[in-house]
Amino acid sequence: MGIFGKAKMINRVLLIPLDAIEANPYQPRRNFDEKALRELADSIAQNGLLQPVSVRQRDDGRYELIAGERRVMACRMLGHEKIRAIVETVSDEKSAVFALIENLQRRDLNFFEEAQGIQRLMQCGHMSQQEAAKKLGKAQSTVANKLRLLAFPPELQEQMLNAGLTERHARALLRLPDSRMVAKALEHIVQLRLNVGETERYVESLLAPAPEKPAQKATRLFIVKDLRIFMNTISKAVSTMKLAGIEVDTSQAEDEEYIHYMLKIPKKSAYRTHSA
Repeated sequence: MGIFGKAKMINRVLLIPLDAIEANPYQPRRNFDEKALRELADSIAQNGLLQPVSVRQRDDGRYELIAGERRVMACRMLGHEKIRAIVETVSDEKSAVFALIENLQRRDLNFFEEAQGIQRLMQCGHMSQQEAAKKLGKAQSTVANKLRLLAFPPELQEQMLNAGLTERHARALLRLPDSRMVAKALEHIVQLRLNVGETERYVESLLAPAPEKPAQKATRLFIVKDLRIFMNTISKAVSTMKLAGIEVDTSQAEDEEYIHYMLKIPKKSAYRTHSA
């Protein structure tokens, strides 16, 4: 009997060669913490593998992991040749669901990986958002909000994760209209270490319309109008002086910086002597 003959028994715990196990193509997690993996490997070395992994057998006789990728990686780190596994018969859809739920329950996924996992689940299972939400035990609005995060380009997703931003930070940035504006805002948020509330207010300020400035022509007309009022006041004052018998000579000139308005009053007109 070959190495795979005994493994055809379904729902039994078997010892399966590690090099016969392929990764789950629906595994949502892409980044694994090296320190955490080493700690898991140390625990397995001390206590053994307490929980078997789950696999399904492919047509070519090899196995595809359903759940337990970290355990497989830790056993490989230890140099183990075989691993305890339960062979199950599941569809692509169920395999994707199991892989996603395993990570969600242990909170191993970042929010972008979670969104990518939900998207792959919908694609392989030909599910609507509502159907995926039901499978995962989530509200449809929650699923919709998570899928919206995939609108960010991969480079911006990576920057947010590297900066330690939360899902709420990312959802606030979703309100901005384009990637260029998001990138600029992200730089500001990271530099100032803005929390979620501060980020939401900052994004709101970016979206607020700028106050309209009056047209330059209208401003000039307003200034000219006020100047004419003052000129008219001066003209009336000159007329009053002339009616009182005071000689007044007026002139007006203009250069690049000033408007010159001059009044000349002869002293003989301003200071009159009266005989006793």
